[in-house]
Amino acid sequence: MAGHSKFANIKHRKAAVDAKRGKIFSKLARNIISAVRQGGEDMETNLKLKYAIEKAKAANMPKDNIERAIKRGAGDKSGDAFEELMYEGYAPGGVALMISCLTDNRNRTAPDVKYTLEKLGGNLGSTGSVSFMFQFRSIFVIAAQGRKEDEIFELALEAGAEDVEIDGDSATIYGSAADFLTIKSALEEAEVEMQSAETGYIPDNNVAVDDIETAKKVLKLIDTLEDNEDVQSVYANLDIPDEWVEELNA
Repeated sequence: MAGHSKFANIKHRKAAVDAKRGKIFSKLARNIISAVRQGGEDMETNLKLKYAIEKAKAANMPKDNIERAIKRGAGDKSGDAFEELMYEGYAPGGVALMISCLTDNRNRTAPDVKYTLEKLGGNLGSTGSVSFMFQFRSIFVIAAQGRKEDEIFELALEAGAEDVEIDGDSATIYGSAADFLTIKSALEEAEVEMQSAETGYIPDNNVAVDDIETAKKVLKLIDTLEDNEDVQSVYANLDIPDEWVEELNA
């Protein structure tokens, strides 16, 4: 099992209390609309749509919002096509970043991402400059709900997961990207409180920065990037010591 860097849970908790939840739902809706335009509105034949809807449900996006996004995608196929883009770069302290975007205008998105990186102490890398440090996997954040560490590990393994990171009252569960729906279904059957569910990039090794101020700069950069409507998610190989967690969550 993987050692825990605390990054995934810190990222989740910051998002959970984020006042900009409407922006999160907007990004999820965009993802659904794009999936419908590409493959139609039938989840049984459009796996990308099924993934997008499952991710929206895990984020507690209201059912009405999901249905509106599906109808918009199905009824407005002449609208601007969305393009999936991945940018690679570095944050302060040499922390590697994978920046997943969904945009209808790459000529807007690329300069915006580059500007944000440079303004906040990072830089944009070339394709392949950091992607070799990451693996594409299923990622689930669940509430412990009083379960002991051994119980969470057993629950995750029975669901078909591969790795678990436990941090107090939360746990991050990792598995093969191809097994996303299977693992999610098994976790739901176990009646866990699902806080987030997605496929994304997990680093092979984490980078320990020299001080907490650098960690704050990295998290500020990630938050600023994710404020961009075109940016879906940002993944980092940041290692956060236990003693910094409380201050970083403040």
